[in-house]
Amino acid sequence: MNLVERVLRPRHVAHAHCDLFCGVYDPAQANIEAMSCLKIAEKYQASDDEVFRARCISIKEERAELAKEHLMVLSVDFFKPHHFEKFPDLSDVLWNAMRAAGEAKKSMDPAVSQALLDAIAEVADIFWQTDESKATGMYPPS
Repeated sequence: MNLVERVLRPRHVAHAHCDLFCGVYDPAQANIEAMSCLKIAEKYQASDDEVFRARCISIKEERAELAKEHLMVLSVDFFKPHHFEKFPDLSDVLWNAMRAAGEAKKSMDPAVSQALLDAIAEVADIFWQTDESKATGMYPPS
């Protein structure tokens, strides 16, 4: 790396759900990634192709990490103190879902990915009970 590159390279890298705080939130984003984890784990179990199985592991780990990121966005950007007051178990529900995403990232067992889906369903249930979800959510339950 030359002097100019060293001087101009970013000192900090920032990541955000939305650089504009767009106000669009929905647990469906995490749910889609978790469903991918489940389907990939099932395909992994059904295959004996080692190259395919290695790809499954890599892609499933990415999807689980994305699920965790989407849950974190809900946790810190969408849910506000009054939500935690109204839903006293919300902190535990969010923590359990993020932990389940971490477990899904480490495991190729479809049951572990199903547990992530179940945990996200709990987050979604609380999310859709909030008044704010009506204006920010994209896919309300039917």
